[in-house]
Amino acid sequence: MLLNPVIISVFVMVSLSLLRLNVLLALIIAALVGGIAADMSLMETMEVLLGGMGGNAETALNYILLGALAAAIQKTGAATIITQKLSKSMKGTGKSLVFIIAFISIFSQNLIPVHIAFIPILIPPLIMVMNKLKIDRRAVASALTFGLKAPYVALPVGFGLIFHNIIRDEMASSGLELVDGEVWHVMWIPGLAMVVGLLVAVLITYRKPREYKDSEESGFKFGFKHLESEEVTFNKDHAFAIAGAVAALIVQLTVGSLVLGAILGLFIMLVGGAIRWSSIDGMMKSGINMMGFIAFVMLVASGYADVIRSTGGVETLVESVVGAIGGNQLVAATGMIVLGLLITMGIGTSFGTIPIIAAIYVPLALELGFSPMATVLLIGSAAALGDAGSPASDSTLGPSAGLSVDGQHDHIWDTCVPTFLHYNIPIMIFGIIGALIL
Repeated sequence: MLLNPVIISVFVMVSLSLLRLNVLLALIIAALVGGIAADMSLMETMEVLLGGMGGNAETALNYILLGALAAAIQKTGAATIITQKLSKSMKGTGKSLVFIIAFISIFSQNLIPVHIAFIPILIPPLIMVMNKLKIDRRAVASALTFGLKAPYVALPVGFGLIFHNIIRDEMASSGLELVDGEVWHVMWIPGLAMVVGLLVAVLITYRKPREYKDSEESGFKFGFKHLESEEVTFNKDHAFAIAGAVAALIVQLTVGSLVLGAILGLFIMLVGGAIRWSSIDGMMKSGINMMGFIAFVMLVASGYADVIRSTGGVETLVESVVGAIGGNQLVAATGMIVLGLLITMGIGTSFGTIPIIAAIYVPLALELGFSPMATVLLIGSAAALGDAGSPASDSTLGPSAGLSVDGQHDHIWDTCVPTFLHYNIPIMIFGIIGALIL
């Protein structure tokens, strides 16, 4: 079984990713290694890889247009004025402030899909408040990662619509068709796991006060007064930007198309004068800069999944695994979740992991007698693991960037380790138990 081309390819991909090789190169090299291990020629492997990339073309386009919409919202200053108003109105105890930050973060994935772009606007002005309240920034990092991750895991809106559609489409590519909308019926389970993790992090693990030194000692302008002097007042452009974002959300919920929603949102902002015709080219370039790399990862991941299927190693792997565990679903579910953790932690993107693990999980789950909904849960949970805890994930890099402005927050120990412990472990437990029950 260790000489199976699928195992060899996945091992190469994870190893190269963990060695910090660019994930695109890691995927391509791993695909070539898998093809060669299956006695496919280099050219044949490349043809399958390139031919399979079209499978995620819609997803890549979704990312680009969503990035353009986010860039347009940012340019109008609508996100800035919202976060400024919220940061000034935030009062109360340290724990309530942390929960408010988590609540605000949720909307960066759906209502105003700016992803991590809100963090440098919202968090730095609050550093002074956090220090006065002696808030442990590890709790804040956990809150931010919760808001960046839980919505797309559980809700089919914004980035969540992309995530759920990829699960549906990749399962269909591997031979298991789902009815539209079914994915969210079980993805609330890992979402609930993250709620539990957030409560444990804020109310138990990081509940004690933590002292931070005066920020001025490290050259940080205490309180970010220079940002306070640049206060943005609400105007017509902001109104049309918000209207465009809401319209995009409505289209996503009713039609189920992120592409149409993003185009309508941009059109409303254009007609209302929030953005100019001459700036559309810049918006698209910003969208590509913001989301282009992730879009390309999705394209290559889809091609990689096709190579994995073409090797013929999946069927052999399924037979070997089923024979080894004797149809024990508990052992199988645990192994599948752990495999997803290794792959996703290495790549650093939950979205890009789905095509890879779906190609392996679907035939294995069918052979072991897992229901379609249990299979959805296994794939969704396994894919979701990497965005919390991975040093290369936007969901950890973003919070660290906002919280380490004064040099008193470590990316690995203050963001990656806390989010790994409080989100990945509950997701694994809930995912395994849920798959056995469904």
